[in-house]
Amino acid sequence: MCAGRTVEGAGCMTWWGFSPALDLLNVVSRRQHGKRNILLVGSGDPRHILKTIAGLKGTDTLHVWVVENSLEVVARQLLLLSLALSPQHSMGLHEKTEVFLEVFGNSEIRSQSEQILKQTALQLSLTVTDTLNSSTNPCLDTTMLRFKDRDELDRIFKQWIHPPSSQSMPKLWDSRVRHHLGTRYDSRLGCFDWDLTMKLHQKGCGVINKQQYVRWRETGVAFEMREGLYQTTNHSLISTRLFNHRGDRVGIRGYWGDIVSSPYLSFGIETDIKALLQIQNGQYTKTAQDISYHNVQELFQALMCRSDIPSIPQGTQEGQGQDPLANHRTSSPQPEANQRSPDNELLCLDGVNVTFMPVDSLSKLPNKQRFSNLFNTIYCSASLVHQLGPSLRQVTAPDAVLVVELAKYMLDLSKEQVKGFAEKVDDIAREAGFESANTEKSDVFSTYTLQKE
Repeated sequence: MCAGRTVEGAGCMTWWGFSPALDLLNVVSRRQHGKRNILLVGSGDPRHILKTIAGLKGTDTLHVWVVENSLEVVARQLLLLSLALSPQHSMGLHEKTEVFLEVFGNSEIRSQSEQILKQTALQLSLTVTDTLNSSTNPCLDTTMLRFKDRDELDRIFKQWIHPPSSQSMPKLWDSRVRHHLGTRYDSRLGCFDWDLTMKLHQKGCGVINKQQYVRWRETGVAFEMREGLYQTTNHSLISTRLFNHRGDRVGIRGYWGDIVSSPYLSFGIETDIKALLQIQNGQYTKTAQDISYHNVQELFQALMCRSDIPSIPQGTQEGQGQDPLANHRTSSPQPEANQRSPDNELLCLDGVNVTFMPVDSLSKLPNKQRFSNLFNTIYCSASLVHQLGPSLRQVTAPDAVLVVELAKYMLDLSKEQVKGFAEKVDDIAREAGFESANTEKSDVFSTYTLQKE
């Protein structure tokens, strides 16, 4: 739930990040190994979690602690991680990649994907409310959340399972676009083209295809990887925003996320595969959608290599080799409460834990002994950097690295504002006891190391 500031192109809900996925153990000259603890503040999506897990070596262990500014974002994080951890017998690699990207970046999805979303939401609902269950998947650890937080997550998941019929995503999306553009709405195609060619392409995102970007700006649909109807509302992107109305706080359901920068930034603008960045006749031969698909599929393959693959539950052996969505298509459209336990359905990653903490945790961590000098890496998004302060030093390990997302891809900001933001981040880091790291200069992230006392 969000409130209080003018709705700009970036929105007030961080459904995806404004930077590419980063291996957070490989941001300084020497890669970190061994037992590592990472604090993620406001990352908005699991891109850094997945990329960092994929880079783990043999005996490395990783514990990621996640703080978001909204339980609706936490719910989405849990949803996307659950999809990423779906085992092969539940959903094939190609289908899993497609469904993940649809749910991640599309305002509307295929009906088959909606059924998978609902089944996953049901399993998550059972998990967060099952206080007696001590075998929760370690990558979906919600045990540090308060009971009221878990109840709120349960309410969110149930809204995804049984959504109000009145919520039309095309109308909600168009309402945001109209409000953002104002009098420029009738010439919106020119605005979209300007933002792409004069901003994103100038910032190095030339691989973002014009046709795909304009379709996303018009409809909110970023990923169309197969022929099909993308006409079912993705309810995980609908949230509540608080407005002041005659002295009262009124919650309005709508789409309150990014409508300018695009979900292509998280997985679709960087790759080590040169063939995906080839240019012919002045045009990229592949698109940000193609690169997103390749990168996400590669991350999922790394997860499978890291996992202790769960045994196939009884009754599913016969179905091997069949369409993994067959059960979704032939069953009742509403999930039933007697579904298999999610713990039997998800990959368990060797030596990896992901723990979600209450939204107000950051200021309280220095007061808790268990977090004293714990974190080897701290990542903070551009939207939450104002929450960092001098007390941060109390929870950092001696070799700590601080990574802060900059505002390069926030398109509503001027060059002067982007530069001023980076300078402000430097000041905040310095006050918290950090100094610039000896790394290659980046205008996407600022990296710092702890000052020696």
